[in-house]
This record gives sequence, C-alpha cells and structure tokens, in this order.
Amino acid sequence: MTELRTLYPEIDPYETGMLDVGDGHTLYYERCGTPGATPAVFLHGGPGGGISPSHRRLFDPARYDVLLFDQRGCGRSTPHASLEANTTWHLVDDIERLRAVVGVERWLVFGGSWGSTLALAYTETHPIRVSALILRGVYTATPAELAWYYQFGVSEMFPDKWAGFVAPIPPAERGDMIQAYRRLLTGDDEPAKLEAAKAWTIWEGETITLLPDPAMSAAFQDGHFALAFARIENHFFADDAWLEDGQLLRDAGRLAGIPGTIVHGRYDMPCPARYAYALHKAWPEADFHLIEGAGHAYSEPGILDQLIRATDRFARG
Repeated sequence: MTELRTLYPEIDPYETGMLDVGDGHTLYYERCGTPGATPAVFLHGGPGGGISPSHRRLFDPARYDVLLFDQRGCGRSTPHASLEANTTWHLVDDIERLRAVVGVERWLVFGGSWGSTLALAYTETHPIRVSALILRGVYTATPAELAWYYQFGVSEMFPDKWAGFVAPIPPAERGDMIQAYRRLLTGDDEPAKLEAAKAWTIWEGETITLLPDPAMSAAFQDGHFALAFARIENHFFADDAWLEDGQLLRDAGRLAGIPGTIVHGRYDMPCPARYAYALHKAWPEADFHLIEGAGHAYSEPGILDQLIRATDRFARG
C-alpha cells in the first residue's frame, strides 16, 4: 500500500510585506521556500478566509519559491472585513500585481475551494502567466451551487447544523438566505452582525469535513475571523461572484495546454463533485482525483496526499 504523503515540516517566510493595491486596500503577503526556485502562488478559500502557516507546508521549500497572501479585507490585509472595491476581478488584478512583485513571467497557481474559483478566473484571464494549475474542491460559483449550500441541499444532510444557520433569520425571510444574511451583515446593529457572522461561519466549519473536526469548528467560531469571513463571503455570493452563470466552465477552453491536477472529495458538501468532473472533461490536460471517503477540507488525508503529490510533480529539479 502506498504511504500517504503529508505536509512538509514547518517553515517560516523569508520575506513578508504589505502591498498597496489601491482602492484603499493593502494586502499582506509572504514568500516562503527558496528564492529563485519554482515560482508559485497560493490562493486561499472563503472568500475571506486568509492564509495560515499550514498552507506554506503544501510546498517543498527546497524546490519552491511560493507567495501566499491574504485577499482583500481578510487576514492581515487592511481594512479588515471591507467590502468596498472587493470583487473577483479586483482580486484577479491583485494577483497580477503580486506576480510583478515576484518578478516572474509565469508561475504555478494553487487554489482550493473559493481559491479554485479565483484560480480559474485568473488563469482564464491570463493563461500565458500560468505554468501549471492545482485545484482542490472545485467551485464554479454558479447560482445552482450557491443554492445547494445556502438554500436547499446540504440542509438535508445536516438538519441539526442547518437549524443553527437559519436561527438568526426570521422565518419570513428564509426563502433567500444569502440576501437575508446580507441585510444583517451589512446593517448597523453590531451585536446582530456578529451573531450572524458566527452563525454563517460555523455552518461552513461544521460541514466541510467528512467526519466532525472539533478543531476546525473552534477555529471558525473566532469573532474576528468570522466577521471578515462571513461579510466577504456573503458579499461575493450575493452577487454571484461577478461571474456569468457557468462562465468558468464555459471558458475552460482557455486552459488548453496548461498542465494541472484536480483533487476533489467524493462527499464534498459545499462543492458538489459534478462540477469538478465537468471541469475534468473540459480540461483533459489535468489529472483528476476523486477522493473516496473525503469531504471538502484540504486537511483530509486522501486529499492532502494528492495535493502534496501534485506540488511535487510540478516542482523544477
């Protein structure tokens, strides 16, 4: 039996910085690994999630020079939880600004969950800038995917968790949960805003793994994290991530010639597997791994194994 690959040892950044991207936003970024090695960029989930030290460990530090950054409004980027000038296309432009900071013509793009959405939007916009593409938990942000997770679908699998998600919303407003949450998350009632942010974020934290993960749930209950996560995620999804319905799959032909890997859990609740499978059919250059016995989180053993194998595969030397 093949031994599962696990995270590389802990590594500290060799460079950190704050990049002014205009519109009042400043992004925190860090570079890890070996200067001049295989260039890569890591795109975190959410939107609004932020990066963590474990994300660095997805890359062999001897063979990668990887840039990680907190997207607009989250993590250590400022202003915290800001929705102004914060759209998919602002983030696509930010990635190009960061590529200029690194000073490379092309780099590997790694994105999971919302990061896969952003990675597809970036790569389909700037295909000549991408040397390889690794996607985990593919999400194309269509209205059908949003309804599955926030209206009816996952609610049938997790009725107890769903009860907590709908609790802040009056029964008369539950016909459109995303818009109902938008009113709370952008309102002036600060206690109600924080309550809604925690409920939104806990719903995700408790449904993204195949089996319960108390550590994951606890991390998603932090108020500071939840406020950015819920506000920004809801802001993006209330506007369909500024994508036309089916746009990312429609334009998958722009990925032609780019090697890649798609890794998806069979029992991924937020991101139904059929969209990852459709992308696999539209982008035959990519390896496709549908992981049995796995949900959505990158930390699940079978998913993590394939992600580490993918970063190893695309490293130079």
